Amino acid sequence: MLVSFPGQNNMLVLRSFMILFFSCITIKINLCFPSIPSSLKTLSIDGHFDFEQVEHAAKDFGNRYSYLPLAVLYPKSVSDVATTVNHVWQIGGGSELKVAARGHGHSLQGQAQAHRGVVINMESLQGLKMQVHTGNFPYVDVSGGELWINILRQSLKHGLAPKSWTDYLHLTVGGTLSNAGISGQAFRHGPQISNVYQLEVVTGKGEVVNCSEKQNSDLFYSVLGGLGQFGIITRARISLEPAPEMVKWIRMVYTDFATFTRDQEKLISGQSTFDYVEGFVIINRTGLLNNWRSSFNPQDPLQASQFKSDGRTLFCLELAKYFNHEDMVLVNQEIKTSLSQLNHIPSTLFISEVPYMEFLDRVHISEIKLRSRGLWEVPHPWLNLFIPKSKIHSFAQEVFGNILTDTSSGPILIYPVNKSKWDNRTSVVIPEEDVFYLVAFLSSAVPSSTGNDGLEQILIRNKRILDYCEIAGLGVKQYLPHFSTQGEWKSHFGPHWEAFIRRKSTYDPSAILAPGQRIFQKPIAYS
Repeated sequence: MLVSFPGQNNMLVLRSFMILFFSCITIKINLCFPSIPSSLKTLSIDGHFDFEQVEHAAKDFGNRYSYLPLAVLYPKSVSDVATTVNHVWQIGGGSELKVAARGHGHSLQGQAQAHRGVVINMESLQGLKMQVHTGNFPYVDVSGGELWINILRQSLKHGLAPKSWTDYLHLTVGGTLSNAGISGQAFRHGPQISNVYQLEVVTGKGEVVNCSEKQNSDLFYSVLGGLGQFGIITRARISLEPAPEMVKWIRMVYTDFATFTRDQEKLISGQSTFDYVEGFVIINRTGLLNNWRSSFNPQDPLQASQFKSDGRTLFCLELAKYFNHEDMVLVNQEIKTSLSQLNHIPSTLFISEVPYMEFLDRVHISEIKLRSRGLWEVPHPWLNLFIPKSKIHSFAQEVFGNILTDTSSGPILIYPVNKSKWDNRTSVVIPEEDVFYLVAFLSSAVPSSTGNDGLEQILIRNKRILDYCEIAGLGVKQYLPHFSTQGEWKSHFGPHWEAFIRRKSTYDPSAILAPGQRIFQKPIAYS
C-alpha cells in the first residue's frame, strides 16, 4: 500500500511531500487498472466514491501540476478512510495504486494528487464534532480535515485559541501537522507540531491507531512532520491557551541587514515582550510606506512622508503584541520600552490596533482581493528554506545582493526561530544550530509572461538560490521539500534517513524493498 498525504502553507501554509514507491512490470500494471474501479465500488462505506467528476482533485494552489485520479472518495467516517486504505494495501504494491489525502488543496507541487489513484477528500470527513475542553490544560478535538480558521472561530467562543499558527488559516489540521506549521509565533511556542497532545491515524495498512507521547509514541512522532508517509491524520487534539481580544500590530524598516537580524534575534531571546516576530525583504520597490497607510498609522507622519525607499533593499520588521482592553496602559508602556531598544529607522515606525481574529486571518483579506482581480489561481513556485543562523549573512549577501533584482513577484519572509521549541523526536528536518531562519520566497507567476515575473524565470531563480546554498555548504534544509531522486531525499534527511526508512517499513510495510531495488520518491501532500 502506498499512502501519500501531508500538508502551507504558511502561511502559511501553505505546505510538498513524498511517497516511496517502486517499479513493477508494465504488463502487470495494465492488467491491474481495469479492475480497480469496480473493486472500489464493492466496498461497504458510509460515504461514496466519484469516478466521473474528478478534475478538481487534479488541481492545487501551486497550479503547476495536474494528475487525474481514478476516483475521489468522500468519506463520512474514519472507517471509510480505513476501509479504502486497507483495500488498496490488500491489492498490493504491484498495482502502484496510490492514495492521497486532500484537504483544502493548498499543496504546491501536486502533492495532494494521485495519478490514476484515489484522492480522499478530507474536508467531507464527518462523525467527529469539534469539541473544546476548558480547564487547566485546555484543548480542542478536531477532524484532520478541519480548517484552522474554523478552529479559531469555535475556540474563541470559549475565550481560547491554539498557541501556534500558520500565516494563512484556510488550511487543514492534517495538512499542516504533516509538515510543521510555522509562523511568527514559532519562536515562543514552536511550530504547530509542538502543540499537539494526541492523534488518530489511519496507517498504510488501513489500521486506525490512537497515538500520543505515551501511547504508540513512535507512530505519533513519525506522523508529525512526516510528509504523509506514515498514515493519514483523521483526528487531532490541539493545545489551547487563553485568547487575547486585541493586537498591537507594528511595522518598521531597516536598511542594514546585520542590524535587522540582530534586532530580530534579540526579540526571540529571553522574555520577549512581543508575541509574534516576522520580517520581510523589499528590493527595488517604491511607495512602501504609502502602501501601509491604509492600515497603519505612522508614529511621526511628517518624517514618514519624507522617507524615500526608491532603489534600496529594505528589511521590514513586523511585530505583534496581544492584549486585553483592561491592560492597555501597561501594554503601551511595555511596547514603548521594547521599541526604544531597537535600531530601526525612527521615521518608519507604523502601528495599528486590530482585533485578534482580524490579525490572524489577515492573509485571507489579501486572497479575496487577488481573487477579485483573477490573480489567485496562478502558478505559485514557492521556495521555503531553513537556514542556520551562522550562515544567514552569507546567504543574504549573495541572494539579496546578486541573485534577486526585485521582489515584484511576491513577498519574501525572513525570521528566526528557536530550535529548543521544536521536538527532535518528530520527523521534520531542521538545521542543527540553536537558532535558524525561515526564508520563504512566496512567488506568484504571471501567466504567459516571459519576464522576471514569469514561471520559467522564477524557477530559474529558485534553482540559482538552491545551487548557491549547495556549493557554499550552508547546511540549508528545505521546508515543504520536493525532490525526485533517492539521493536528494537521503541528503535531505541526512543522519535521520535510516530512522525514516525504519519507520516507513513499520507503518507502510508494502514499501519494504527487495535488495537492489531502487526507491523512487514522489512528493505529495494534504493541506
